[in-house]
Formats: sequence, C-alpha cells, structure tokens
Amino acid sequence: MPVQVIAVPNPDMDLLKPDQYEVIGEKVTHRLAQRPGSYVVLKYVRPLIKRKDTQALSCPPALVGVIDGSRADVSFVVGMVIDKCDYHLPLYRQHRRLGDAGIRVSRPWLTQLMQSTVGLLEPLYDAQLDSIRASRVKAMDEVPIKAGRAGPGTLKTTYFWPIYGERDEVCFTHSSGRSGQHVRDMLGLSPPDGAVLLSDGYAVYASYARQVGLTHAQCWAHARREVFEAKDVEPALAELALEHIAALYAAEDHIRKHALAGAAKLAWRQAHAKPVAERFFKWIDQHFAAQGFLPSSPFIKALNYIRERRDGLAVYLSDPNVPIDTNHLERSLRVIPMGRKNWNFCWTELGAKHIGIVQSLLVTCRLHDVDPYDYLVDVLQRIGQHPAALVEQLTPRVWKTLFAANPLRSDLYQRDERQSRQ
Repeated sequence: MPVQVIAVPNPDMDLLKPDQYEVIGEKVTHRLAQRPGSYVVLKYVRPLIKRKDTQALSCPPALVGVIDGSRADVSFVVGMVIDKCDYHLPLYRQHRRLGDAGIRVSRPWLTQLMQSTVGLLEPLYDAQLDSIRASRVKAMDEVPIKAGRAGPGTLKTTYFWPIYGERDEVCFTHSSGRSGQHVRDMLGLSPPDGAVLLSDGYAVYASYARQVGLTHAQCWAHARREVFEAKDVEPALAELALEHIAALYAAEDHIRKHALAGAAKLAWRQAHAKPVAERFFKWIDQHFAAQGFLPSSPFIKALNYIRERRDGLAVYLSDPNVPIDTNHLERSLRVIPMGRKNWNFCWTELGAKHIGIVQSLLVTCRLHDVDPYDYLVDVLQRIGQHPAALVEQLTPRVWKTLFAANPLRSDLYQRDERQSRQ
C-alpha cells in the first residue's frame, strides 16, 4: 500500500534558532485515506525514427494487451471482474463510478470486456473441474438463481451446482433445472475407485450413487437442521436428539484442534463418535417402536429423515477423508446468495455460466490463500503463451506452487515499483 508522508511542523521550532534545539526523535501516527475512483491512464510513447542513410522509418509495435485491440489494461480488467464477482458491484454501478471519476466509456464496452475475460479464463475452469472429478471424495449441493427469461417481466429459476473436491477446489456448474441429469453430466458415469459423494438429502444424489456404484455419504448438519426446526413442537425430545449430534461434533472439534489425520483421525472417530451415533440410531428406533410414525409431527419427520439416511450418515465414521457435513461447501457457495440480489433482473443463462466460471476461480483462490487480484493479473497475461496441455498449472491450487512467488504484473504496478526504488 502506498504511504504518503505528511510532515507536521512544530511551532516551537519557529521561535528558536537552529543552534538552540536538537531533534532527538519523532512520533508517528497513521490514518487510512482513500482517493475516489483511483484510475490511471497509461500513455505508451513509441519513438518513430528515420534512418539517415536509407530514409527507412522504424517504430516499435504497440504492446499487445490481454484482450486484443482493447483500451483496457490488465489491471483495469481484473479490477472490474473482482468488483463484480468478489465485491458484488454490478457493471452498471461500476460504469457510474467511472463517470463520476471523469472517465467516459460505454456500458456495452464493460460487458464486452467481461465476456472476453471469461472466455480467456474458461480453460482454467475446465481444468479445475477435471481435477475435482478425479477426486475420490467430493461434496455437491445446489442453489437456485434467477437466469434466463421465462416470460414478460419474469426470470426462470435455474441452479448452480457447486462441487467441492478433496484438493480444496470448487467449481460452480450451472444448469437450467434441478434434475439428476446434471449430476450425471458433471460427475460422469465412471467415478474413481472408492469414490464417495457427500451431499444433503436430495434424492437425485442417492439415485446417482446407485447408478454408478459409489458410496453416498450424507450431511449431519442437514440432519441437525431438521431436528432444530422441530424444537418448538417437542422441546425435551429435540434437546436430547441435539445433544447426541453435539457429541458427534465434539469429537470432530477434538480432531481439528489436534490436527489428527489418517489412521489417528479414524481411530478417534471409531472410539468417540461411532458409539454415540449407534446409541442415537438405537434411540430413534426405540422412539419409533414406542410411538409409531405420526406424519403430522415435525419432530417425527425429522427423526425419520435421519432414520432413512442412517447408512449415509455413518459413512464418515469409517473413512477419515469424508467430512461430517457439507459446511465447507456451504461456506464456499455463500458468494451466490450474497451476490444474486445485486445481479437480480440482469441475468441470462450465459451470464450465469460466466459468473460460475469466475466464482470458481475466486473462491478457490481464497481457499488456498491466494490473492485473487495477483492471480488474475498473472494468468490473463500468461494464458496466451502457456501450453494448452499444461493448463492445469494455471489453476489457483497449482499456480500457487509454480508462479505465486514471482507473478507477472501490470505495467502500472511495475512503474510504481521502479519509482519506489528511486
């Protein structure tokens, strides 16, 4: 961050001669300031020369930008993308901010920049999705989004299907519907050996698991939510059920605090979580045997939700690589509900797909402690020369290892570095 030094005069010095005082130190305070609309125009000056012997003219060509023929520097392009997708600032608001800063550009120009940028990033998204598909343990969910015109003044309800891989990568795939066909299209019909799919209780995931023969793990957070929402109906019994589930999470909390993994993690779950789960399932069976199934009771419905998914809820107890819930995925998909209010009424299905591509890379950057700005500035300059067969190297997870120590910068940044050294 640039620091501007402001010297504060000492009025006592004005009353004294230089030989009457001595500066023995200084005290420093800081204030955070902001320049509104901090935009810069880069003016590239290329000398045109004429040789005296041959009269030939010579001038270096204009530097190639990340988007061919565009007036936008990579720093502007990345700032626009991050403002829209990371800070949820729609392009029309960015356009107004540019105007307030005295910069006159058309709104369609910003839209074209966004579309061109996503086109450059799409191969990185595809490579990341291939990496997630290769994961043995995956988590998947779905979240609705308005995209595409359903009729005059109305938008269709479509869905993002975020998929979380075991290497801490996320891809937001998009579908016009909520059918199981999208799960099959995205995950494929040939899962890795020993594959596990972790999800909530939506039936399409169980159907897909049966079709391809993988293990279907279910989320304990969703099971807890069912019980908690029925707490007002049967407070005493619901509290007992929640205590059982809390004991399972206490075992997971110990695992996190002590960084247990592999065999040690499995042993702790077997010793401290499995007996709790078995007692809980037995308690549910006894409750059903004594009371029977009452469809009108929300609490019994909650217990039945757990009872029907017993096998899926128990998967994590015998596999240390399977999380207890999908909370890690739900934290990652928060960007969609946070942003969709800002994007309301300005979506197309293509636009939704583009948002999914960008958010996949931005969220994965955050998961790997990669600065999204540095990452995008680098890969947008690198992608045109990078071998297509090695495109996985430009996904955030691999990029952090290969390029993060010395990323490509914008000319604006490089000039600032030279000035600071001077």
